[in-house]
This record gives sequence, structure tokens and C-alpha cells, in this order.
Amino acid sequence: MNHSSPDPGHQQGSAYDGLLEHHDVAGDASQWAFGTDFEDPLAGVDTTVPDDVDPAALATYCLMLGDDALVMSHRLGEWCSRAPDLEEDIALANTALDLLGQARLLLARAAAADASVVPVLPAGSPVPAEDALAFFRGPGDYRNVRLVEVPNGDFAHTVVRLLLFATVRLALLTRLSGSRDPVLSAIAVKGVKELTYHRDYAGRWFLTLAQGTEESRRRLLTALDEVWPLHPELLATHPVEAAVAAVGVGVDPAEVREEVDAVLAQVLTASDVERPERGALAGVRGRTGRHGLHTEALSLLLAEMQVVAREHPVGQW
Repeated sequence: MNHSSPDPGHQQGSAYDGLLEHHDVAGDASQWAFGTDFEDPLAGVDTTVPDDVDPAALATYCLMLGDDALVMSHRLGEWCSRAPDLEEDIALANTALDLLGQARLLLARAAAADASVVPVLPAGSPVPAEDALAFFRGPGDYRNVRLVEVPNGDFAHTVVRLLLFATVRLALLTRLSGSRDPVLSAIAVKGVKELTYHRDYAGRWFLTLAQGTEESRRRLLTALDEVWPLHPELLATHPVEAAVAAVGVGVDPAEVREEVDAVLAQVLTASDVERPERGALAGVRGRTGRHGLHTEALSLLLAEMQVVAREHPVGQW
């Protein structure tokens, strides 16, 4: 008798069999996750730009806020499987996802306000506008602050960076909730709930590390000294930010400086940590991240983040 063993592959099937059984690949691409039937994140929303608002300025402003969220999300995502414990691993990943969601909406808003900001892709590319902005712009086209792009460092470094970032962004989005642009207003309302958690998470860890062991406090103070010079850029006013603030659709970051200082003073005092005396990281001839001037770290980050999309600009994922 032939007692040949059953083919495990045939018996158990492939992980993709279920997809192929229930979907006609040629006619129904709904199983793919990219470039096909993902709904426009602004579907059903009136994206008309108010009459007295410059569409190009609104788009650039959305890129600034969206790029901050996208790059910060990528850095936090790098902690996946590397955080101090499983709970923090998940917390950082969830924070990254929150910011990724904000980035998607803001980049979609930028494209809807001024389509000329979207990179031109090969004919037939299924890449939606927000993904084109994320994956097909070079470092000089990104408008994020340099705080979000520098490498992660250790856990204390991430805690300090997240505290500074979330404190400023929460203050900004709280005010942006009253924007005359209903799209930005809706994005901000959703973001405020998320950022309230992000700031609280970072503030609690800041206090914990400051009052923990001698080593945890040393690392926290080192991180604070390294990150602090990057923080003033978040509060500097770019001409585009001033322009959109003047017509009631944006927020001048200088307006939130007092609130941010008060929150940070509260955290520093509770942690028995002195406010750093270090000045702001200088730009080059007045140009900073908001002007497209970045550190080498952003080039390396984008090379990793964009490599697959750039290799397959007409691919479906």
C-alpha cells in the first residue's frame, strides 16, 4: 500500500487562499490595502476654500501640520517591539497611529485646497493624493520642524520629545478647533482628544523618570538638554502661519507660547527639574524646517519610509 503523507500545503492551504476564494482578483480589488478602494478620507466633506483665503497658503499650512504628525509618527513607530515593556510598546504604537491619522487628513486637506502641491506620478498610478505627498516628496519639500525628525535616542529622549511636541500641538489644535475652515476645525477637534492623552502620557513618564533611579534621572536630564534647543522652532512664526492666522483659518504658534511655558513649568517643577538655559538651534540664513531646511536625519528617514512606494509608483498594495 502506498501510505504517502498528505501534502501539508494542500491540506492547510495558503494564507492567501481565503482571499482568492472570496474575491475575484480581476474584478474586485477590495482585498488590497493601497491604491484601490480606500475611501477618500475627506469623502462627503465640503472642501471649498473660503473666498478670502489663499489656497496655496492654506495648503502649505496643512503640510506643516501634517508633516509634523507624519514624521513624528514614523519616529514613534520605530519603537515597535523595542520599547521597555509591552504596555509602553503598545502605547507608543497607538500614539504613532493617532498622529498618522492626523497626517492623512491634513495632507488630504492640503491636496484638496491646492492640487499643485501634489507630486506628479506616472500615468495609471493609483496612489491617492495624501500618499503621494507622503511618499513622493523629497526632504526639501517637507515642512516639518526639526524636533520631530532627529533620531529617537533612548526612551527618556522620546519622552522629552513627545512632551514638548504634544504640549505645543495640543495648544495649537485647541485653538484651531475654531478655524473658519470647517475641515481644519473638524480635524483639530478630533486631534485634541488624542493629544490630551499624548501630553498626559509623556508628562507622567517625565515625572516617573525624574523621580526614579539615579540612572533614570541622569538620562532624562541628558535628553532634556539635547532636545530643548529644538523646541523653540515649534513656537516660531512662519509667514504662512501668520497669513492664515490673520484670516481666521490658522493659528500663529506664538500665541500659544505663554500657555506652553506654563504647562512645561508645571511639569518641571513637579519633577524638581530646572528649566534648561540652552538657546534655540539656529537655522541657516533664517531658514528652518518650516522652510524645507532639515537635518540629515530626515533624508535617512524618508529613504526608509519611501523606498517601496518609489520603486512601485503604479503598484497596488
